[in-house]
Amino acid sequence: MARSVYVASVEGHSGKSIVALGLLTTLAREVGRVGVFRPIARSTTEPDHVLDLLLQHATAEVDPADAVGVGYDDVHTDGDAALARVVERFKAVEARCDAVVVVGSDFTDVSSPTELSYNARIAANLGTPVVLVLGGRDAAGAEHLGQAPARPPADLAAVAEPALRELAAEHAGVLAVVLNRADPERLEEGLAAVRGVTDLPVWGIPEEAFLIAPTFASVAAAVDGELVAGDPELMSREAMAVVVAAMSMVNVLPRITEGSVVVVPGDRPDVVLAVMTAHASGTYPSPTGILLNGGIDLPEPFVRLIAGIGSSLPIVRTALGTFDTTARVIRTRGLMAADSPRKTETSIAMFDEAVDTRELLDRLAVVPSDVVTPLMFEHVLTERSRAAQQHVVLPEGDDDRVLRAAAIVLSRRIARLTLLGEESKVRGRASELGLDIADAAVVDPFDEELRGRFAEEYARLRAHRGMTVEAARDVVPDVSYFGTMMVQLGLVDGMVSGAAHTTAHTIRPAFEVIRTRPGVSVVSSVFLMALADRVLVYGDCAVNPEPDAAQLADIAISSAATATRFGIEPRIAMLSYSTGDSGSGADVEKVRAATALVRERAPELVVDGPMQYDAAADPTVGASKMPGSAVAGRATVFVFPDLNTGNNTYKAVQRSAGAVAMGPVLQGLNKPVNDLSRGATVRDIVNTIAITAVQAAGS
Repeated sequence: MARSVYVASVEGHSGKSIVALGLLTTLAREVGRVGVFRPIARSTTEPDHVLDLLLQHATAEVDPADAVGVGYDDVHTDGDAALARVVERFKAVEARCDAVVVVGSDFTDVSSPTELSYNARIAANLGTPVVLVLGGRDAAGAEHLGQAPARPPADLAAVAEPALRELAAEHAGVLAVVLNRADPERLEEGLAAVRGVTDLPVWGIPEEAFLIAPTFASVAAAVDGELVAGDPELMSREAMAVVVAAMSMVNVLPRITEGSVVVVPGDRPDVVLAVMTAHASGTYPSPTGILLNGGIDLPEPFVRLIAGIGSSLPIVRTALGTFDTTARVIRTRGLMAADSPRKTETSIAMFDEAVDTRELLDRLAVVPSDVVTPLMFEHVLTERSRAAQQHVVLPEGDDDRVLRAAAIVLSRRIARLTLLGEESKVRGRASELGLDIADAAVVDPFDEELRGRFAEEYARLRAHRGMTVEAARDVVPDVSYFGTMMVQLGLVDGMVSGAAHTTAHTIRPAFEVIRTRPGVSVVSSVFLMALADRVLVYGDCAVNPEPDAAQLADIAISSAATATRFGIEPRIAMLSYSTGDSGSGADVEKVRAATALVRERAPELVVDGPMQYDAAADPTVGASKMPGSAVAGRATVFVFPDLNTGNNTYKAVQRSAGAVAMGPVLQGLNKPVNDLSRGATVRDIVNTIAITAVQAAGS
């Protein structure tokens, strides 16, 4: 029987999507299949931004059409019939899930007596406890949510008390109360006031301005604008304020604020040029973009001049006048949309910080699943890395994916970070992207003091190869060498690179400087393959092209240690094209010899081979081909005979089975250095940083 929770609010614009997303993520860390259901939607055919966002993070297979109960018109026509339809459709979704997050209506006047009462009736009929969301701001009468005043603590209690009575009157059980978008300066007062009217758990999530801010793309759409210059990538940045620049540039520049939209009349190219120059200089706050109003094109000489500056700041032209442009910008509301990863990550981090998720799960009586989904594994990884608080260097500070990943890592406190690059450029680009990396250190690889120190150490380590301090001064500013030297000298605990560099460029310095652990003959790699229901270890898939028997044994032992470090019980399958004694040949004999070496060198490990992949992975095939084997059909560590096999297999499983491939994770080094694929996503980079932190804590 699935566990479900109903997210209901007292009024519109409470930000309950943040709470729903937090609940969804919390449940997905505990059970395998978490679905989403929307009992009442504005439309049963039009897109629903909240539902789209939540479905993107759901772990159960629920079609968007199945995730909606009825439309508002259905409720207005016949509330009882609509309720029956909602229950029927919910039960169909529930049957396919281990848990369901039910998201209440958006307050567009459902039916008498009140919308909250109707939501309560739904929750009672679904048998689903309610998490009640209270808005910390009084949005009544405000055109734009950011204009709404914060509610005093007494008013919060006055809203909560009748809402709880209303839910009880409809026999809806209430699990907890979440005060959302609360005034940060009076959060504790607000919580105390609400706790004064209920014995339920009450948690508070403070206001975060950028979560309700629209993107510049949304602003451009609101004014029917057209992008005429700048980087389209920056259109996704949030617009935090509006600056009407109808005065001289001397007076405009002091008024620019971080994340502001600067509204400039089209016949003031001097002001446009001033704003762009200020943005490029890095000495002024970074605006989100320029709105060129009035439908006036910039003069051709200025267009050439702007192109020559090479500014990335987006410029959008609109035919509207200054007043209409400004009014539309002010009225544009931000959405928690599925295509806003920064908002999503920030929301999840804020929910985790504010809500006692363990108490919440206990009150829901959620029993953790034996299944390990990718999200579950990533959560465990995050928790372990957060507890370890290791320091990781990211040499590619000029890569947007690395910057986005860094912002996530910092917001979730996964690790402490240093980025390499020219500080003004790194922080400037992060600001352009709307990313907060204030807590990261930024180090220039041409810093003279560190360059000299690293050159001396590198020359000492490579003296047997004829390296001199003078030559080393030319080597160490390379970001891979610079980052590796930071690891070697203990300035950081680990390194993650490779988003923009080859594997060889990333790991060669580690081979030269950090070197292998005692007793390890070869550096190797594994991928942590998060399948739908379990996590497997594949090695070696990235480093050693043709390992011999001794190296293969080394890879197996190292891979088992990596598995153990990440909470995976190692059962090692030594893979070949033949199972047991059924085949012969040099390749099979190599694997047979490697298996014997593993048993000799690490008798405590559970290992078997040679065996084919199907015998290792499938219990039925394993029982048939290798009866009595402790590994066949139950393997968790798969050791491939060569790089060709390993690399192709991990990619095939990744693509065909939809597995999340985390790695390559290097093993055998004295200190952790990990490589990224040049096609790495932001999620890949975040996971690899967490893996590196866990490795560093155990080294």
